[in-house]
Amino acid sequence: MNKEQLKKLIDVAAGRVPADVVFKQAKIIDVYQGTVLEGDVAVVDGVIAGIGGEYEGKVTHDLQGKYVAPGLIDPHIHVESSYVTPEQFGRLLVPHGTTTVLADPHEIVNVLGLKGLDYMIEAAKGTVLDIQYMLPSCVPATNMENAGAVLTAEDMVQPMQDQLVEGLAEFMDFPGVINAQDAVLEKLLVAKNAGKRIDGHAPMVFEKELNAYAAAGIDNDHESSTVQELQDRISRGMYVFLREGSVTQNLRTLLKGVTARNIHRCVLAADDLQAASILKVGHLDNSIRICIQEGLDPISAIQMATINAAQCCQLSDRGAVAPGKKADLIVFSDLETFAVEETYIDGELVAKQGNYLPEIHTTSTKDVQSSVHIDKFQREQLVLNLTANKARAIEVVPQEALTKEAIVTVQRNEAGEFVYDPKQDITKIAVIERHHNTGNVFVGLLKDYGLKKGAIALSIAHDSHNLIVTGTNDEDMTKAVEALKELGGGVVLVADGKVIGQLALPVAGLMSELTGEEVAQQEAVINQIAHEELGISKAVDPIMTLGFMSLAVIPSLKITDVGLVDVTKFVIVPVSVEE
Repeated sequence: MNKEQLKKLIDVAAGRVPADVVFKQAKIIDVYQGTVLEGDVAVVDGVIAGIGGEYEGKVTHDLQGKYVAPGLIDPHIHVESSYVTPEQFGRLLVPHGTTTVLADPHEIVNVLGLKGLDYMIEAAKGTVLDIQYMLPSCVPATNMENAGAVLTAEDMVQPMQDQLVEGLAEFMDFPGVINAQDAVLEKLLVAKNAGKRIDGHAPMVFEKELNAYAAAGIDNDHESSTVQELQDRISRGMYVFLREGSVTQNLRTLLKGVTARNIHRCVLAADDLQAASILKVGHLDNSIRICIQEGLDPISAIQMATINAAQCCQLSDRGAVAPGKKADLIVFSDLETFAVEETYIDGELVAKQGNYLPEIHTTSTKDVQSSVHIDKFQREQLVLNLTANKARAIEVVPQEALTKEAIVTVQRNEAGEFVYDPKQDITKIAVIERHHNTGNVFVGLLKDYGLKKGAIALSIAHDSHNLIVTGTNDEDMTKAVEALKELGGGVVLVADGKVIGQLALPVAGLMSELTGEEVAQQEAVINQIAHEELGISKAVDPIMTLGFMSLAVIPSLKITDVGLVDVTKFVIVPVSVEE
C-alpha cells in the first residue's frame, strides 16, 4: 500500500469520500467481542474502511438485515485429497464461504518433489480462493518407506527465502522431534531462522513427550481425537484444530472439551476433504453447523473459523469485519442454519447461491503426470508366507485414520502361505513402490475393511503415495495393480478377473482434470460398486480408508513398501506372531 492508497482508505473511513462498495443495513458479526453490530460496511480498494455508521458508495448492496461475517479460513487442508486440481478446489470451496486456506501439498511433493509444489503454486493462481501453501516437512513421512522424493533441510531453505510458502507444514515425524534427531532439528531451524511458523501432527502424544514437541516451537495440532488431547495441547500453548474431514471426523467429540476459557485456542479445519463431501455437505460452513447442533453459540463457532484461524496462522490482514481488514466477506440470513448466500473476496462478489462466478484459468498438468512406475512387479510378490498361524493385522477403525493392531488366527496352506477364509474379515494388503521402479512390495493383513470379493487398488496411499491394494485373491489383486498402471493412477476395482470400476487420477496419481461434480459422480459409482459388489463395509469410505492404511505416522499399525510399522514405537514388526 502506498501513501495515496492509505490516504484514500482513511478518507473513506472518515466519510470524506465515497467508498467503492457499501453493504447497507447489515448485521455485522463482531468476532472480537462475540456480538452483532448493525450498520454499513464500507469497502475501498478491496479493504474494509469502516463499519457501523452510514456510508455512501459508488455501488451499494442493501442487505436488508442479513448477516455479514468474515470469510472462512481453513488453517490446514490438503488440496490433493479432494481428487481435483487447485482450480476446481477453489471453485468448490468459495460458494461455501471459504476465502482462504493454508494448504499442505505434501501429497504431490512426496510424489514429485518441489516440482509438485511449483505446479500447485501456479495452479492456485487459477482460482480466487486464496490458497497459501506450507512447505512439506516430512518427505518421506518416515524412514520406513520410499517416496518419490526426499526433502532435506537444505532443500527447504530456498522456498522459505523466496517467500513461496508461509511456514513448515505438519511435522509428522514426532518421534524425531521428541528425540531431537539432527536432521529434524535442522528442518525446524530452517523455519525458525526464516521467522516462519511450524504446524504440528502428534497423535496420542502425552506428558513429557508432548512438552518436548511443543518446546520445539510447534504451534498447533490437528490430530487430537479425545478431549484429553485437546486440553493437554492447549495447556502447552498450542492451538488445536478441530477436524471434520471426509473420513477423520473428530469435531463432535472435541467440542465436549471446548469452553469459554479455551475456545480462543480452538480452530475449525478439514484436513482431508473429498470433492464429493464438499458438494454434499460443504466445508467449514458444515463444521459451523455441527457446532451449532452440538449446542455451541453460533458466533463462537464463527470465531473458530475466522479470527481464531487468522491469529493462529499469523494472517493479520483478515479474519474480521473491521477497518483495515481484507474485504473477504460472507452474507447469510440466519445464524442458526448458517447457509452462505454470497461470498465476496476483496470486496468483489465471487459466489452467489452456491454458484462460483469467476472465470477459471487452468494450468497445464503435462509435467506432473506419468507417475506410476512398476515394471518389475510380479504376481508372485503378493504371496504372504507366514511362520505361524497367528499374525498381526491392521484393524480398521471407522471414521478414523487411526488403526488398531489385531492379533488374528489365520489359515495357511502346506507351504505356509496365507489362505483367504471367507468366514473371516481378513484380507491381504500390499504396498507396491511406484516412484523409482525398485520392485519393492510388502504384503500384510487387513481386518474389518469388509471386502468379500475381488480387489481394490489405489495410487493414493498416504503419505508416500505408493500403490496400495487389498483383495481376496492374488489374481484379482494383480489385475487391479496392472490396470492401475495402465490408467496412470487412480482407483481400480476388480472382480472375477475383470475391471468393474475405475477412477482415473492422472495428475501425480492423485488428482483428476475433471470438474468436481464429475469426480464426485465417478466416486459415487466407485463407492456403490465397492459396497454392493465387493462387499466393502458401509461403515468405511472405500477409497480414503484404504489410502490411510499406509499412513505410518498415525497409530497404531500401518503398512509401507518396506514393512509393517508399529507407529507407537516407530519400528518395523513381523506379520507372523510366534506362540
